[in-house]
Amino acid sequence: MSALAADWASSTAPVPYPEAVAFMQQRAGAIASGRAPELVWLLEHPPLYTAGNSTRPEDRPAPARFPVLETGRGGQLTYHGPGQRICYLMLNVKARTGDVRAFVSALEDWIIASLADLGVKGETRSGRVGVWVARAERGQSAEDKIAAIGLRLTRWVSMHGISLNVDPDLSHYDGIVPCGIREHGVTSLADLRAPHDMPYVDAILRRQFEQRFGPTQDAPAPSIGKSDAIGKSQIGAE
Repeated sequence: MSALAADWASSTAPVPYPEAVAFMQQRAGAIASGRAPELVWLLEHPPLYTAGNSTRPEDRPAPARFPVLETGRGGQLTYHGPGQRICYLMLNVKARTGDVRAFVSALEDWIIASLADLGVKGETRSGRVGVWVARAERGQSAEDKIAAIGLRLTRWVSMHGISLNVDPDLSHYDGIVPCGIREHGVTSLADLRAPHDMPYVDAILRRQFEQRFGPTQDAPAPSIGKSDAIGKSQIGAE
């Protein structure tokens, strides 16, 4: 757990994926060198597919319904779009846990606790990163993914993070193999008849984050397109 409060910021307008990644890279470098505090950044993206470094050729859509962007995070192919809460985590993993697996486990626990507050029972599965929901109405072994985790570390500072399906258009997953897993589907809070608006979900996420990772402090949303990710003028409100 960090002794200092992490910045907590939320963007209201959809953020283009390449610009978000460029910002994360700059901010992670600043955190690693002690020039900026840690940051949790909540946002949504316009519809797109992102391919992690384990994506297999057979899992790629042909033709693609939305743009497919290569990314340096772990994991495979997934979808991002409106109605999905993206939690980008720029945290000092070495200072917090010193262990990547323990960090991922803590993230899964954070999402499971948040889902419980939202009326959904989330679970982990051995050998599969992310959070899953059992679908008893479809059979004993049926389950869908509700939250994906994909990380990249630079100098022990994390980038990328978690995507939680609040109320996205689930048909946008059609034509891909999400996270390379063919035998299970995807779901959302709305699909599970546990609808909540994004501000309420954000409040639950923040409360449960602070219980596990320590305090946070309000910060303005990053201003995308600026060259310096650490100065106040570059992280001002949109």
